[in-house]
Amino acid sequence: MQQSIHCSVDNCHYWHEGNRCHADQIMVTADTIGASMPDSFDALQAANAPSTPVNSCMETCCKSFVQKGSQSIRMDGLKRI
Repeated sequence: MQQSIHCSVDNCHYWHEGNRCHADQIMVTADTIGASMPDSFDALQAANAPSTPVNSCMETCCKSFVQKGSQSIRMDGLKRI
């Protein structure tokens, strides 16, 4: 099944025209997890991640963000396209 992920964060490496996310994998979790493990928790841990229930979309974050033009190495090992 092909999915379409929409994202308006146009300074992300995976952002493409039409607000489309072109990441191979994405990880969405609760803000509390994102804040406590900012760079060490991403899509590779998704299968083993604890459930993170929230009360609204305002309490969620995308952990697949890579700043456009960034030369930093991703700790998660995901393929940058």
